Amino acid sequence: MDRVLLIEDDDIIGEMICMYLKEEDFLVLRSHNGQEGLAALREFEPDLILLDLNLPDFEGTELCTSLRNITPVPIIIISSDSRVSEKIEAFTVGADDYLCKPFSMHEMKARIQALLRRFKLGHPPETPRLHVEHKVTVPAMDLNINLEKRTLYVRGESIEMTFSEFELIRLLYEHPERVYRREDLINALRGFDSYINDRAIDVHITNLRRKIEVNPKEPKYIKTVWGVGYKFVM
Repeated sequence: MDRVLLIEDDDIIGEMICMYLKEEDFLVLRSHNGQEGLAALREFEPDLILLDLNLPDFEGTELCTSLRNITPVPIIIISSDSRVSEKIEAFTVGADDYLCKPFSMHEMKARIQALLRRFKLGHPPETPRLHVEHKVTVPAMDLNINLEKRTLYVRGESIEMTFSEFELIRLLYEHPERVYRREDLINALRGFDSYINDRAIDVHITNLRRKIEVNPKEPKYIKTVWGVGYKFVM
C-alpha cells in the first residue's frame, strides 16, 4: 500500500483528501503544519508528499526545499495560486507537480499514480529512499526526468536540452538496461530530426553525458556497449 503524506492546514480540504485517498487504498497521514510534516517524514517514510504552499509556520517553497533535501520521493504542490511564476518557483525548488485548488480528486489520484510509477522505476524496493543520520540530510537523487513537462533534473538542477536530446534521453530512461543499436536510435529520432545519422547520435550522446554525468569520460548513466550501441543504467 502506497503511503501519502499530506501537509495541509485547511481542515475541510485536508479531510476531503484524506477520505478520498483512503477509499482509494492509500495509507495517508496528515500534518497540519510544516514542523509536523518534517517530523512525519522521518517516521512515516511516505512514497509521495502532497504539500500545501500556504502553511502557518512555513513559507511553502522553503518547506519544499527542506523536504527535497531530505528525500527524493515525489512532491505535488497543492495551492490556490495559479500564477505561472509561482509554479516555476515550485518546480525550481524541487516539486514534481502542481495542482491548483479547486482540483478534481480523480485528477489528483491520476497524477499521484503517474509519479509513483516513474519513481519506482528508478528506485527498486530494496533501495532505501530516505536516510537521515546525525541530522545531516541527503541530496535528491542525481537524475530525475519529468516526462509530462519535458524537463530533466540533474542533482536538483534543471538542464537545458535540444528537442532531439530530450527524446533520446527519454527513450533510454524509459527502457533501462536495454541495449540500443545506433540504427534503433536513428529510427526512433527520425520523425523529430530529419538530419539524424550515426554521427549525430554520437554527438547527442556526448552532449548528454556532458550534461548529466559527473565525469563524462567515465559515465554512470549512459553506457557504451562496444560494437553494438548504448544503454541507460539506473
